Amino acid sequence: MSVLHLSFYSAFVLSGLGLAFHRTHLISALLCLESMMLSMYVALTMWPIQTQAASPTILPILVLTFSACEASTGLALLVASTRTHGSDHLHNFNLLQC
Repeated sequence: MSVLHLSFYSAFVLSGLGLAFHRTHLISALLCLESMMLSMYVALTMWPIQTQAASPTILPILVLTFSACEASTGLALLVASTRTHGSDHLHNFNLLQC
């Protein structure tokens, strides 16, 4: 395994661990999700270079598009939850209450 692969794997795993263990604010969870998507995007962008493929792939552009959609949806949920609950603390949200 090269150093490049190790760095992408470790960035993905560290952001996953941040998502699992630091869940106090919604914005920190969204930032961890964005860092996971960024590490996947960079890894998919470097993949044709590492394999010396002649044709570029469309997959990194699709991942970047879905990442932008996920970021806009997450920010919309953040604004809506802050307006209704007063803060972005995750312990304030009650899913059983309408």
